Amino acid sequence: MVSFLLSIVALLAGYFIYSKVVERIFGISPEVETPATAKADGVDFVEMDWKRVFLIQFLNIAGLGPIFGAIAGALWGPVAFLWIVLGSIFAGATHDYFSGMLSVRHSGETIGEIVGRYLGLSAKQVMRVFSVVLLVLVGVVFISGPAGLLQTMTGINKYYFLALIIIYYILATILPIDKIIGKVYPIFGAALIIMGVGIMGGILLGGYSIPEISFQNFHPAQKSIFPFLFITIACGAISGFHATQSPIMARCLKNEREGRRVFYGAMIAEGVIALIWAAAAMSFYGSTEALAAAGPAAVVVNDISTTLLGTFGGVLAVLGVVAAPITSGDTAFRSARLVIADAMNFKQDKLMSRFLIAVPLFVVGIALCFIDFTIIWRYFAWSNQTLATIVLWTSATYLYKNAKPHWIASLPATFMTAVVTSYIIVAPEGLKMSESIGLPVGIGVAVVTFAYFLMKAASEGKARVAADEA
Repeated sequence: MVSFLLSIVALLAGYFIYSKVVERIFGISPEVETPATAKADGVDFVEMDWKRVFLIQFLNIAGLGPIFGAIAGALWGPVAFLWIVLGSIFAGATHDYFSGMLSVRHSGETIGEIVGRYLGLSAKQVMRVFSVVLLVLVGVVFISGPAGLLQTMTGINKYYFLALIIIYYILATILPIDKIIGKVYPIFGAALIIMGVGIMGGILLGGYSIPEISFQNFHPAQKSIFPFLFITIACGAISGFHATQSPIMARCLKNEREGRRVFYGAMIAEGVIALIWAAAAMSFYGSTEALAAAGPAAVVVNDISTTLLGTFGGVLAVLGVVAAPITSGDTAFRSARLVIADAMNFKQDKLMSRFLIAVPLFVVGIALCFIDFTIIWRYFAWSNQTLATIVLWTSATYLYKNAKPHWIASLPATFMTAVVTSYIIVAPEGLKMSESIGLPVGIGVAVVTFAYFLMKAASEGKARVAADEA
């Protein structure tokens, strides 16, 4: 239990201390007009109070991620605490801060446009396609998943729920952000936090034994910690999906000073939720073997919530496994609309303009609801962390191009390069090669990438000095 409590303290210290380092290195300009004011359109660019923006951002990036991912990651045992804490502070929150603040700095641009600014035209084109595909997949899964769960809970055919969810998604995608998302999300965001606090209280006061941090691998199948744990726990440590969501809120900030609270702060809050659920999953069943035998993550959530919190917990469990994914799916489609609009330079102030992009997106999304794309979805975890890696390298490039210390982004980018490269080489959905090959190759690729980055940074630094002297 001591390790768990210290981990909570570490996450809070990360926000109050390290986030200020990140903010100082980025270099905010409180006096500069933000996109919410400069491009106000009453639809996507809308000023909102930072507390509301924080709760929306938190729910946007959270969904089921810090719950289901943490429960799956708990199978490795308390080593998961280390990844959640260190990942959230030094990788995930830094990633989210830069993806949000670079969008603020560049008129609310979506992540593909930002990557293109710093990594080139080819990277921009790839990222445009990559991010739209990723967002549509997320949206579709968060239609099908909740509909299936509601069918199980009520006995009503899931297609009725599919229709209702799709109608809601369409409205959330095309209506001004302050009409539905701005009103509903803060409520659900607060409920998700209350749920986490309640679960933590139930574990601490209920006499459950939370294991102390160790590097021992407790996975029942002895699946390796590296790279599998670092792919499994994504939203609770670092997730590329967040980079697609941060620009939505970048268009709503009143001042750059609010970026640290919203982007870095929301990721730390998500890390706390992930830590709570990882601890609950480890302690509630008594062993990782029992956790694995308990069933899918939705069953684990229901077991823990109803046991620790009774009827209230059951209601929160429904929120966790039904409402939370829905509130990530709708912003996935909204973000996809914005990505396409940015790529086409197509203004979205008119309702018909939003419909022209949204309708084809939903035609594709609805079609995917009726086919089995389980195999494709297995690549999502890797794609998600690969996107995060690209965004970190983009952030590092921004820093060296502006003569700022790049290590806050380049070091986590190097680590994540090793993770995603090793994973795709050894994973069942990847090349299926042995770890004796995959791990050295992954680390080697990371080292070479970092060395190349340092060479580029040094070269640009010399060019900058020469230009200043001239």
